Amino acid sequence: MIRLVGRVIAVAVVVLAVAWGVLALWFDGSVSRVLAGGLAAALAVICISMVALIRPLYRGAIAALIPVVIVAFWWMSIPPSNTRDWTPDVARVAQTTFDGSRVTIENVRNFKYRSETDYEDRWEARSYDLDKVRGVDMFLSYWGPTLIAHTIASWEFDDGRHLAISIETRKETGESYSALRGFFRQYELVYVVADERDLIGLRADYRGEQVYLYRLRVSPAQARALLVDYLQEANRLANNPRWYNALTSNCTTMIRYHAQNTIGSYPLDWRILANGRADEMAYERGQIDTNLPFDVLRAHSNITEKAEAADDSPDFSTLIRKNLQGTHDAVKRSTVSSR
Repeated sequence: MIRLVGRVIAVAVVVLAVAWGVLALWFDGSVSRVLAGGLAAALAVICISMVALIRPLYRGAIAALIPVVIVAFWWMSIPPSNTRDWTPDVARVAQTTFDGSRVTIENVRNFKYRSETDYEDRWEARSYDLDKVRGVDMFLSYWGPTLIAHTIASWEFDDGRHLAISIETRKETGESYSALRGFFRQYELVYVVADERDLIGLRADYRGEQVYLYRLRVSPAQARALLVDYLQEANRLANNPRWYNALTSNCTTMIRYHAQNTIGSYPLDWRILANGRADEMAYERGQIDTNLPFDVLRAHSNITEKAEAADDSPDFSTLIRKNLQGTHDAVKRSTVSSR
């Protein structure tokens, strides 16, 4: 029985490794589809032959992994870039200058949309006082499967202004997002620093997504530290690009990374990957309002219709928060619970 289990595990490891290697060669290999396909097929044939011909089985499995390891070393050497033909919505990257508590952010996106693909490019320079950070909110935006969502963080200031940051794939002209391609070196990582009306209005009004908004229970000091960490990472990416990865470097795993840096322990949870359930996880940890049953809170937090009605209003951020459960004032001295 032990030997049988060992064989099953060995075969499963080889199958997964070879499948990854084949896809890596196909997606990230030569621009020539014929050459990329030929190399991917050759890898599959070589590995399968080794498993079939070399005995005992464990030696064949080890031998089959050697070509995959070679592919992995090549794959890891593929460099990201900041100089591609980017789509207009990610053509520029945000860069922040710090002067004490004052920050000036270049390339804040504030597009005026007529449709998802028809818009007026507007990039702005904005200044904020970090001492005026009141709190931070979390948006979850669903475009299809409810287990997966896009997460956006947004900071509120004492003067009523909001600043949103969305961690996304930086796509090239003519390129579209693919969940499968997201596991490979197909997209660079980008921090889109933008007006809420841009990021949230685009998703709710023009992409037809369902958007939920939750106020996070963090203190102003924690919210400020989190914002600084985000902006510093955006600065690093402007000089040293990094690959997006749907498993390890995405819109939710990077939030956890920043939270670990600034707020404290952020235990692993399967819902970090199945981030459509991130609000449920936050509720269980006391990181969002818990005065209502979760289902009721979630219903109150759906701001899709409010965002559609607010459209291009200068009061967009105020309108989508009308009658929203929870306030930053109520959690001004609280900290995130990790129970």
